[in-house]
Formats: sequence, structure tokens, C-alpha cells
Amino acid sequence: MHLNLQTDYALRILMLLAATGRQMSVDEIARTYGISRNHLAKVAHRLNTLGYVDTIRGRGGGMQLAIEPKRLNVGELVRKFESLETFVECMTPATNTCPAISVCGLQGALSLALHDFLKRLDSFTLADLVPHPERYARKVEGSPTS
Repeated sequence: MHLNLQTDYALRILMLLAATGRQMSVDEIARTYGISRNHLAKVAHRLNTLGYVDTIRGRGGGMQLAIEPKRLNVGELVRKFESLETFVECMTPATNTCPAISVCGLQGALSLALHDFLKRLDSFTLADLVPHPERYARKVEGSPTS
């Protein structure tokens, strides 16, 4: 299984904001991680739309967490950024063309596995992903890409 790039970037943005506890710009976060500013901006916009971050426009603007790290559920975030209902074709009845659907156990097995995966992620909060905020911030902000 592979999380999409938007989910990866969303988690990175939120983890860095939780670690620093301060407002940061998209440019600053992109430099810190050495990743595309344009892709990061799209994810930041979506995080704002979903209510995970607050944004401040203009000079000196940026974003900050809108939710306390211990209240931000990782499983919920992943569900909002991933298209898990289309994990394989047969999980989407409207577009399924597989002739084996009525005799195959793949859909059931994958549905159970995804359920277990998400249930496990539901047991984590953003605070769990950054158990040592100061160390995390020092490590990523002091990396060669920043």
C-alpha cells in the first residue's frame, strides 16, 4: 500500500506545525522538507478548507494548526485525503467490470485489510506522530535541505 503524495504532504505539514507550535509559510515548509512548493500549496489549501489549519494571507502570513495536535485524528485525515473506496476496481460497483466479482474473495479480503489499517490509524493523533516536538523541529529545520 502506498499513500498518495497529498496525504504524505498533509501529514508533513501538520507534523511540522505541531512541532514548531508557530505559524509557517508554505515556502518555509517546502524549503524545510525540500519538496515542491506548488504541490505543498495545494495541500495547504485543502488542509485549510477541511479546517485542519488556519491561514493568514499577505506579508508575514502563513498557516498554523486550527486543531490541537492531541485532537487531530490521523485515521480521519487519511480518509479525507485518500480514495480508499477505489483501492481496486471491484470496490466501486458503478465502474466494476471484473467478471469474477461474484466468485472472488479479493474485495472482501482487501476491505477487511483497509478497515484494520484505518482502525489502527484511528488510534493515533497528530501528537502521537510528534512525541518530541522540539527534537522533531530541530531535526527537520536543521536538515541539509532547509
